[in-house]
Amino acid sequence: MSTWVGRTAAEIAAAVREKRVTPREVVAEHLARIAELDGRVGAFRTVRAEAALAEADEVGARPDLTELPLAGVPVAVKDNLGVRGESTRNGSAATPDGPAAEDHVTVARLRAAGAVVVGLTNVPELCVFGTTEGVYGTARSPWDLTRTAGGSSGGSAAAVAAGLVPLALGNDGMGSLRIPAAACGLVTLKPGHGVVPADIGHGDWFGMSENGPLATTVEDLRLMLAVLAETAFPAPEERAPRRIAAAVRSPLAGVTVSEPFRTAVREAAGLLNGAGHTVRRAEPPYPLDLGLTALRHWTAGTAVDSAELDPARLAPRTRTHAAIGRRFVRSVRTGDARDRLRARLLPFLTEYDVLLTPALARRSPAAAPWHQRSWLANVAVNTATSPFTPVWNLTGWPAMSVPFGALPTGAPAAVQLVGRPGTEADLLAVAEDLERLRPWARTAPLSQGPSGSA
Repeated sequence: MSTWVGRTAAEIAAAVREKRVTPREVVAEHLARIAELDGRVGAFRTVRAEAALAEADEVGARPDLTELPLAGVPVAVKDNLGVRGESTRNGSAATPDGPAAEDHVTVARLRAAGAVVVGLTNVPELCVFGTTEGVYGTARSPWDLTRTAGGSSGGSAAAVAAGLVPLALGNDGMGSLRIPAAACGLVTLKPGHGVVPADIGHGDWFGMSENGPLATTVEDLRLMLAVLAETAFPAPEERAPRRIAAAVRSPLAGVTVSEPFRTAVREAAGLLNGAGHTVRRAEPPYPLDLGLTALRHWTAGTAVDSAELDPARLAPRTRTHAAIGRRFVRSVRTGDARDRLRARLLPFLTEYDVLLTPALARRSPAAAPWHQRSWLANVAVNTATSPFTPVWNLTGWPAMSVPFGALPTGAPAAVQLVGRPGTEADLLAVAEDLERLRPWARTAPLSQGPSGSA
């Protein structure tokens, strides 16, 4: 029976530092679990089994082993970030297949902290959509293998939720960390702009995309975020009461929020209020044209990222997305729309320390060949599922997804926490309160599960 699979990153790193286990033993156990289960989950595009074991030995021989915060911890990396010696395919047949000459800065920071990269995870083509499928496979939620793991960091989220790794690296341009975290029962944080180095694609989707961690506990999230940001985010010694706004209305007009996610907000608000926070029902003043603003930026980002690729090798939905976006590239580069949005929403997030919303509007869509379906079908399902995430990429402010409550299927529901710039530590503290008050199951049971509705 495995000893280290299912343990937290903090537990593994402590054991390795204390030499109760070697990095090789930890990595070998996780590689065995990947070999056993990933054929069902579809988390990885490529697994670095031989290289990971060799690198685990190198970690074990490091003279600074006892000081490494992620000593021997297996991690997965989203396949749009460079891993030295491996190709970066970004979910596409149109991208070059040559090996990366060096690690992305975030990967380099993880390695410096003692982590071992076991593989690169599946993403939708060019990380555009909120479902993960394409030429390299389909990533499924380990809580219900009939449903997508979300996107675009779907493979990374599936890997952590299935216990294939304790931590994974992803990024978020319109919700691409928070959507799969919510679909897979994980905790994540999209940091505010500039907290963690980005360097994603060709311009970070005009500065909207941020790299961040996926984890099963707030402690692990805090640990990995500190490594990525090279800044400590210590847990507060005393729990400070905060003023929290609870909101359930969709930021995008016409999108209905299902009852399980509305219930999650109401119950989370009640627990936080009982824990000493001041929670009030209050809806942010979202502008009516928010959906159009998000669509212009979303499509323009893809237009830039696909400019040097052969369109004939892109999926039809990606080609259409990029073609629509080309007409908006010049206007979104000015940043005027984002400035207006920040000015409109900042007074609300000055009055309240934290905004509490549903993470999704409904359960994740079916695990289906969405890459073969029309652009309109993809946009429709993405909009109906995840209207709460894009606005906080447009503002560049920190936002989290935290498991809370359950769907009728038994899979986790989730809430979103949002703060003004520089409040990552506050969000982590509130998430820790929710974790303490309503602990969540850390690893999925990996069954097909009932088909219920939400």
